[in-house]
Amino acid sequence: MKTMQTFNSYITCPKPNYQANLRLFCLPYAGGSSLIFRTWSSSLPQNVEVCPIEIPGRGKQMKLPAFTQMEPLVKAIAPMLLPYLDQPFAFFGHSMGALISFALAYHLSEEYGKKPSHLFVSASRAPQIPLSKPPIHALPEHEFQEKLRRLNGTPASVLENDELMQLLTPMLRADFTLAETYIYAQQNQATPLECPITAFGGLEDQEVSIQELEEWRSLSQNSFQLQTFSGDHFFIHSSQSILLENLAKHLKVSNLSSL
Repeated sequence: MKTMQTFNSYITCPKPNYQANLRLFCLPYAGGSSLIFRTWSSSLPQNVEVCPIEIPGRGKQMKLPAFTQMEPLVKAIAPMLLPYLDQPFAFFGHSMGALISFALAYHLSEEYGKKPSHLFVSASRAPQIPLSKPPIHALPEHEFQEKLRRLNGTPASVLENDELMQLLTPMLRADFTLAETYIYAQQNQATPLECPITAFGGLEDQEVSIQELEEWRSLSQNSFQLQTFSGDHFFIHSSQSILLENLAKHLKVSNLSSL
């Protein structure tokens, strides 16, 4: 397997793997960056190359404005992914990243005939159902920051740093706008994805219910599994070891089925 050597500001591979025969593209939650996934390679099968996607507004894409709508973002990312799709591939996305992963998987399948071997969605409602809670992206500054504090995904040291929050808030608002306004118009779409979908959830997650995770089932023609872990909306950090252990098992199966 060839690891891509050309510069691509959207795709990062912190640990290039020339022996891999499956690429896992990872997408972060609102406000997150590709750094979330920088150590994942060491916990996943040796045949997997972890390739986090850096969306505009953070990391190497910090100078670019963050997207607020799903369709333009997907159309920007998809061409950047094409050179990496010479091997079987899968997506993992957490919260906002799950919605982007689904939209990308669907777009690549419909527009380019490139079909993922597996879609992993984490801590996210299925996109065809409306938000169960009021959106937060347009809240006044104080209320917006209080909501971020309750979500428990932004460190208190960051929330209490006025200068840093002034820098990060536009990106955070853009991310929440993208996630909260995206609705998959099922009646206007073709058939569901051909790949299996696995949904991960936190048992103490107050933002996404088990029922909302179950709704991903209808978006795959293939198998669907739901797994839950101890933790709130950000169990991706608090239960990372067991999450990666389970992800590794699924990736081994996905790789065998794609050979």
